[in-house]
Amino acid sequence: MTPLDEAGSLSGLKIIDLTRVLAGPLATMWLGDMGADVIKIERPGLGDDTRAWGPPFVGAQSAYFLGANRNKRSVTLDLTAEAGRDVLRRLISDADVVIDNFKIGTLDRWGLTDEWYDENAPNVVRCTISGYGTTGPKAGLPGYDFILQAETGLMSITGDPDGESMKYGVAIVDICTGMLATISVLGALQARQRTGRGQRTEVSLHDTGIQMLANVASNFLVSGADPERFGNGHPNIVPYRTFRAADGELAISVGNDRQFAALAQILNHPEWIEDQRFAINRDRVANRDLIDGLIGAEVVSRTRAEWILALEEVGIAAGPINNVAEALSSEQTSARRMVVDVDHAEVGAVPVLGIPFQMFGTPPSIRRPPPVLGQHSHEVLVGEVGVDDEAFVALLEAGVTTLPDS
Repeated sequence: MTPLDEAGSLSGLKIIDLTRVLAGPLATMWLGDMGADVIKIERPGLGDDTRAWGPPFVGAQSAYFLGANRNKRSVTLDLTAEAGRDVLRRLISDADVVIDNFKIGTLDRWGLTDEWYDENAPNVVRCTISGYGTTGPKAGLPGYDFILQAETGLMSITGDPDGESMKYGVAIVDICTGMLATISVLGALQARQRTGRGQRTEVSLHDTGIQMLANVASNFLVSGADPERFGNGHPNIVPYRTFRAADGELAISVGNDRQFAALAQILNHPEWIEDQRFAINRDRVANRDLIDGLIGAEVVSRTRAEWILALEEVGIAAGPINNVAEALSSEQTSARRMVVDVDHAEVGAVPVLGIPFQMFGTPPSIRRPPPVLGQHSHEVLVGEVGVDDEAFVALLEAGVTTLPDS
C-alpha cells in the first residue's frame, strides 16, 4: 500500500509532555511515533527521574530513559518559578494536547485550572495520569506500579499455587496505563473534530490494574469464588501452561476440544478423547492436575523443537520459553523491526525497541532519538514561543531554563 502521508497520522499536532518515569513518557512516545511534535518539559539540572536510573548507561544516558523517550524534544523549565510557569502557559496556549502526571492539584495551584483552559486554551486536550484518580478515599495519593499490582489483586493471582504472590517482571500497570492514556487522548482528539473543543481525560494506575483483572474479575463477579493462583496455568482453559521437554520448557495452548483431541493423538493417547474426565474443557478444568501430569509425562520425552513442529502442524499453538536475549534476537523480532538503532546526539548509534504498531497509510516512524536534557530549550523557547534572546539569557541566568551541560 502506498502511504497517504509519510509524516504520520498525528503530524501537525503539538503535545506538551509534563510526565516522567514510565506511564506518561510511553504515552507521549507512542503519540510521537504517530507523527506528533512532543515537547518534553523537564526540571533543570535533573530532568526525568529515569535519566539517573541505572546501570546500565550508554555514556551518560540511562537505558531506562532511552527506552521511553524517542521522538521528543527536551525543554528545561523550573515550574516552581513564576517565569517558568509563564513560559509553560504560552506553550500550552499553542498546543493541541497536554499530558501530565503531577500530583493531583499541582497544576491547579499553578493557575492551570479548568477555568484557565476555558478562557485561554479551549481546544487543548488534557490527560492526567495519577495513582488513584481524583475521586475516592485515595484520591491524590502518589501511585507506584508495584503497590498497585499488589492493591488491585494482580499479584494475588500471579505465582505458584503454593508460593508467594508475585509481581510481573516489568512495570506492567505503568505500561498499560500509558496505553490507556494514549487511547483517551486519541478519542478526545477525534471528539474535537466534531465539537471544536478540547476536554480533560483521566487515567489512573488503580483503574488500570482493576481493568487488567479482565476475565479473572468476571469469573469472581459471576461466581463469588475468590480466584486461585495457577502458576503458568489458566483459570478457565486446560491444558494451557508450560511443560518441560527433554531440553527445556515450552508453552502449550489448547484452546478447544478439537485441539485437545489432536493433542491426545500426537501424544499417543487417543483414549483421552473419550475419557469423561478429559473429553470437554469443563471436565479438564475439574481434573487439571491429573491431565496436566499425564501430558507432562509424555512431553519430557522429546525436544522442544520436535514438539513445536508436531503441534503447529495440527494447529496447536506452542512456543519455547525464551530468555530476553533469545526473544530480542529472534527472526520474528528482526522481521518486525522491533529492535532498531537510533543515532543519539551524544553517544552515537543506540539500539532501542521498535514501534509496536503499524499504520500503512500514515506510517509511524522514529524521527528523533531520545533527547539530551535541555537539548531543545533555545530552539523551542526562542524559535517557537517567541522569547527574545535577551529574555532567554535572563531565564538561563535565573536557572529557569538550561542548555545541555549548563
